[in-house]
Amino acid sequence: MKKDFLFKEIINLKGVGPQLSKYFKKKRIEKIKDIILNLPYSETDRSQIIKLNELEIGKIQSVKVKVNKLSFPRIRNLPNKIICEDETGKIDVIYFNSREGYLRKLFPVNEWVIISGKVNYFNKKYQITNPDYVTSLDKQEYVIKSIPKYNLTKGINEKKYRSISETVINNLPEIDDWLDESFIKKNKLVGWNEGIKKLHASGDSKNNKSNSYRRLVFDELCANFLTLSQNRQRIRKKKYPKKFDKNHSDLIIKKLPFKLTNSQKNVFDEINADLVSNNRMFRIIQGDVGSGKTIVSLLSIINVIKSGYQCALMAPTEILAKQHYLLSSKLFYNNNLKIDFLTGKTEYKKRKNILINLENGNTELLIGTHALFQKKINFKKLGLVVIDEQHKFGVKQRSDLAKKGGNECDVLLMSATPIPRTMMMSLYGDMDISKITEKPAKRKKIITLSKPEKKIDELWPFIKKKISNDNQVFWVCPLIDESSFLDYSSAKKKFEYINKKFPGKVGLIHGSLEKEEKEKILKSFLNKDISILVSTTVIEVGIDFPNAN
Repeated sequence: MKKDFLFKEIINLKGVGPQLSKYFKKKRIEKIKDIILNLPYSETDRSQIIKLNELEIGKIQSVKVKVNKLSFPRIRNLPNKIICEDETGKIDVIYFNSREGYLRKLFPVNEWVIISGKVNYFNKKYQITNPDYVTSLDKQEYVIKSIPKYNLTKGINEKKYRSISETVINNLPEIDDWLDESFIKKNKLVGWNEGIKKLHASGDSKNNKSNSYRRLVFDELCANFLTLSQNRQRIRKKKYPKKFDKNHSDLIIKKLPFKLTNSQKNVFDEINADLVSNNRMFRIIQGDVGSGKTIVSLLSIINVIKSGYQCALMAPTEILAKQHYLLSSKLFYNNNLKIDFLTGKTEYKKRKNILINLENGNTELLIGTHALFQKKINFKKLGLVVIDEQHKFGVKQRSDLAKKGGNECDVLLMSATPIPRTMMMSLYGDMDISKITEKPAKRKKIITLSKPEKKIDELWPFIKKKISNDNQVFWVCPLIDESSFLDYSSAKKKFEYINKKFPGKVGLIHGSLEKEEKEKILKSFLNKDISILVSTTVIEVGIDFPNAN
């Protein structure tokens, strides 16, 4: 079948061996469809042939030159050099670790060639090191053009990937379109095959208003809606209504040091209505940081436990899960609940006891990280799963979690990520949505101020005063480039700068850190071992740092 071509392993392609397929796997490119859907994010303009006396250092440029001389040093580690010229000057083409025979074939002496690569300047002479393209004049149309630029990983160069990608696109079979032709015309879209070819061969992949780009977006949204619809049908099956009175949750509410907002009360009522209904709950609570989502979920948990079921509360990081564990232990202190805490780091003996208690029903509430849903973990009677900061998990994970608890398990998700309604429907069309829109009454007013970089010195006395009053500071360095390295280096420079002002009181966190190291730094900030936390935008939403104001 023609469609089978899309799902073939890329190792079946010419030029893709076991080593290259490993590199592709790092980019999650394993099947031919993954190459087709890996769209170019930019273009490299190689369309102009530049005279040697007009070259610009640091730019990718194309030149037409005559090969004068090939130099192959017999001393180890010295590069090979090809000396070329045009009527305006000379240029050295440098190669490291290249075979002599290969270069002699690529650069025939006294012949004209097209070379394209990044221009450097060394020893008062222009230089191109390991050029991207070298070709004869009769094949220059392959190089002298705007060439699509793909997001690649180490081990895959642009030339090799382009060759593989073009082989796939050029051999793409005419697949019968799943959209009716009249629908395509009416909505000003294009056929699937035509759209894919345009997205790879023109600037359409960067133009979100182009017909080919809109076609792919339509397909993705439509496929997502179909998946969500099936997911909803699978999950929202019949169940036995949970039976409880609200005495336990009402008693906890009365003892809280604050009053629930009307918004919290409404959401709690919606959850209770789901719990006592004949259909399984699959609901998400959306609300700003500090709006009180966690307390609503814990009140729901006590009702489910008192109706004779077990509950599970999962968070994406150990530090956030630990906070939930401490809060629930404090909140349910008078209810004599058996609460356990489980992460990937839980020692074997303790873990074994937890698993036994889960299976025999002694553990009523299990709190932890994604370790909660490993295959070996079995609940006796799981009635509610709560997932905090659920943006870390996709549609498949939501479906898998619902299966974990069987037909009687309700699912409640929480998210502090603000999402517009249309996008919310696209992402969570398989779920019911509850929103906490009010802030707690005693919450301090948030003051937003702005200062130009040149007045940064005016901040130090202010920060010093905050720290001396036992407060803490987040210093967030926002995304500055598509490069994660540049984002990290920006934060690192800022960290070094601030650490000179407040030595030993500053920590640094960024996306390149291992999970354990990240949690270690966050923990030291929570324990007030450091007063200022410099970070890229990877800091966790939802963690409670009461001293950071």
